[in-house]
Formats: sequence, C-alpha cells, structure tokens
Amino acid sequence: MPFVAPLPPDHDPETRKLAEFFNETLGFCPNSVLTMQRRPSIARAFIQLNMAVMANEGRVTSALKRLVGYVASHAAGCRYCQAHTIRAAERYGAEAEQMEHVWEYRTHAAFSEAERVALDLALAASSVPNAVDAALQARVREHWDEGEIVELMGVIALFGYLNRWNDSMATTLEEGAEESGRQWLANEGWERGKHR
Repeated sequence: MPFVAPLPPDHDPETRKLAEFFNETLGFCPNSVLTMQRRPSIARAFIQLNMAVMANEGRVTSALKRLVGYVASHAAGCRYCQAHTIRAAERYGAEAEQMEHVWEYRTHAAFSEAERVALDLALAASSVPNAVDAALQARVREHWDEGEIVELMGVIALFGYLNRWNDSMATTLEEGAEESGRQWLANEGWERGKHR
C-alpha cells in the first residue's frame, strides 16, 4: 500500500499537460508524478527536469540513458524505477541483447567501451558511499565529452531522487511497468516488492 495515494491524472490541468511526455516514455503517467500532484509545483518542476535530463542531445542516446537509469536504480534497490527504466529502454529502442545482459555489460559483446564506462559511472555514483574516483573519472573522459558527462550525471542524479521517492512512498507499480520488469528482469531476481 502506498504511503501517499496518487491523485487522478486530471487533478491539475497544467501538470496533466506536461505529463503527456510520459505517454511516449512509458505509455502512461507514473504514479510517482500523480502523487507529486499534491503539491503541483513539485510535479511540474519534476516533469520539466525529467524532460531536460532525458532529452536526446546526441551520443548519449535515449536508450542508453534508460539503461544508465536502470543500473543506478538497481544499485539503490528501487524496484519501481528498475521496472520503469527497463520499460522505457525498450520503448526507446534498446537492443534486446543489452536488456537481457545488462549485468554482464562489462564483458558482453552487446556493449561498447563507451557504454560500459557509462554504466560503471552509474553504478559507482549510485553506490553508498559514492564510489566515483579519479581513475573512473579518467576512464569516463576517454569516451565522453563534458556535456555528455553532465547528461550522464543528470540521469544518475534524477534517478537518485526517484529511487528515494518511490521506495519511501512505496509507490504502486503500474501494470505496464510490472509487465516489463517480469519480461526483462525476472531472470535477475526482480520482483515488484513493496510496490503493490
């Protein structure tokens, strides 16, 4: 049961209009955003930040951003965000081989060196304590320019916020996200957990 129940999608017309972004990303407005509507300014600011962070600016593709979000959410233990990010990765064209072997990214042929270091950054930055060190920073700089590093860290930080929000709120997992979690993550031990 959620800590705070989501409100109907039409509760705040301005939030509803902004939340159309999620129809492309997930196929529905997430319950996390519907809960944030209790303070519409938070919901609107969150959606705008999400849109800015997840925009495709070039080499850090929309699919890679969602895989980065998945690795960050897995490190934090947020099953709600794991299901959402893998669903969005699929919707944004991530290769099935990458989704099936995301935890073999360091050695699996489906991942480039640039993708590997991006996922290493996601894991290190989402660990407690933070494990980003000078050696990892140097590896990241070998593959990504400063703007791209800002994009990657934006995704990781965004999911840090969402991981805390959804795990603390026990946000109810939507049917579509649960279906994606079962399809792509069950072999890695994923289950919906407290997100009933």
